[in-house]
Amino acid sequence: MAYLLSSERPAAAAMPLRQTNLLARWFAAFRAARTRKLALASLLEMDESRLRDLGIQRQDVLEAVANSRLSLGQVLSTARARNARC
Repeated sequence: MAYLLSSERPAAAAMPLRQTNLLARWFAAFRAARTRKLALASLLEMDESRLRDLGIQRQDVLEAVANSRLSLGQVLSTARARNARC
């Protein structure tokens, strides 16, 4: 952290939080969650042969739904790699 003078507080602490930044972050998180939900819903609507063409199985999609702390792409890429070895 950079200090302006030895007796002053850090420059980052002097910057106020802006309501518009907080709102923009919340909106971005909301859009990301909505996009993830729509992508998973569309994958769950596909039949088994189409999922197989993509290199995944229905169980992989359900695993991605359950494991929400990881990114959807990361979970499905891992599943595609695992299914390609079989």
